[in-house]
Amino acid sequence: MPELPAPRIRTARPDDAGELALLDRLTWSHLHAVTPRPQPPYAPFFSERHTPEDCRVAELDGRLAGYVHLGFPTPLDSNRHVRQIQGLAVAEEARGRGVGRALVRAAVDASRERGARRITLRVLGHNTRARALYEAEGFVVEGILPGEFLLDGAYVDDVFMGRFL
Repeated sequence: MPELPAPRIRTARPDDAGELALLDRLTWSHLHAVTPRPQPPYAPFFSERHTPEDCRVAELDGRLAGYVHLGFPTPLDSNRHVRQIQGLAVAEEARGRGVGRALVRAAVDASRERGARRITLRVLGHNTRARALYEAEGFVVEGILPGEFLLDGAYVDDVFMGRFL
């Protein structure tokens, strides 16, 4: 079996917004989203909270295949040494091709380059595939809020994970 090309990772550009917003809507699922399914009029993909500079995108075969958003967990200066993954999506057709792993690694690298000491994230307890990826990339469970969200009639845990850089 021939080896598939690795995804190309780059910083997002403002003109990626439309394609990333569409990817976000196409990948929406209660497997990872605690908010309702997006409905028109759609909010802009980039905002003051999530700028293109805070977003890494993956390209496969010349097309956007996924993204990861980085942010700060709080607005406090005393917490500026921590970065947080605040969104990750991979296009259905790109799953299983190393895109998610490449994006997590890019988030770690970008956090380290910006002087962070730690990186954290929140993941739903029933998202076992994402949890396994994060664990394989050095994240550990640091806390669980049992039954924190009611999604599709089921209570779901909110799992906090993190790692030092």
